[in-house]
Amino acid sequence: MKVLVIGAGNMGLTYAEGMASSPLLNKHKLRIYDTDPKKIEDLNKDERFDVYTNLDDCLPKAHIVFIAVKPYHSEALFEDMKPMLNKEQIFVSLMAGVTIETIQHGLDQNKVIRTMPNLPAQVGKGVTSYTEGKAISKVELLMVRNLLETTGTSIHVDTEKFIDASTGISGSGPAYVFYFMQSMLEAALKMGFSDYDSKVLVSSTFEGAIELFNQNNISPKSWIDKVASKGGTTQAAIDSMEDNNVKQLIQEAAYAAFDRAVELGKDK
Repeated sequence: MKVLVIGAGNMGLTYAEGMASSPLLNKHKLRIYDTDPKKIEDLNKDERFDVYTNLDDCLPKAHIVFIAVKPYHSEALFEDMKPMLNKEQIFVSLMAGVTIETIQHGLDQNKVIRTMPNLPAQVGKGVTSYTEGKAISKVELLMVRNLLETTGTSIHVDTEKFIDASTGISGSGPAYVFYFMQSMLEAALKMGFSDYDSKVLVSSTFEGAIELFNQNNISPKSWIDKVASKGGTTQAAIDSMEDNNVKQLIQEAAYAAFDRAVELGKDK
C-alpha cells in the first residue's frame, strides 16, 4: 500500500508521522509532497519518508492520497492533480469546509473520504471524525480508519453535516480549552503565583479532571456537584459563571465554528 500525503503543514505532517511510525505500511516508506524548500530540507533528514517536490513522481502510483493543504489552495491543486489520477485511488481530505462533492468534481474522482482532525493528533491523542462518498467500499473505509487511528481515535459519522458539527466541537475545541487555560493562568499570576507554579497548577488540574472523567461513568455535572458544596468556594465560582452565562457563551462559540465550516463549504 503506497500512501502519499500532499502538504507538510501541521496536520499533514502529524498524520504523516503517525502513519510512518505504524506497521501498517509494511516497512514501505510513506510518501510526502511539498514545495516549501525549508520543509523539504527538514523532511529529507527523516528516514521514514520519501520526499517529493514534483507530483508526477509520486501521485500516479499512490493508492491512498491524503490531501492536507489549506482549503483556498485546493482548486489549483486539483487542476494539477487531475491528469495524473486513476479511478482506483482513494482520496482522504484533511481540509476544513471542503465538501466531498467539491473534491469529487475537482478531481473527477469518486472515491473520497472527508475527515475533521484536531491538533492533539500531534501527541497521539487526536480525534478524527470521518465520512465517505458512496464509491468507498467497507474494506477501503476500514483501511483508511486504521491509518487515521495512528494519531489517536476516530469517529465514523453518517453525513457531512456531522463533519461540520465536529469542527465546532473537536476540530476547533482544543482552542477553547487553551482559552480557558490561559484565563486560569492569568488569574493564578494575578494571585501571585510564579510562571512555573501557575503552569503546574493549571495543567495538572486539567489533566486530573480529564482522568477522573475518563475513568468513571459520571457526567461533568455530577462531578461539579461532588466538588461544589453549598456556600463553598467552588460554588461561588460556579455561581459567577452561571450569572455571566458562560455555558451559553461556550455553546454559542461552538456553533459559530460549526456555522463557519458550513459557510466555507458553500464558498467552494
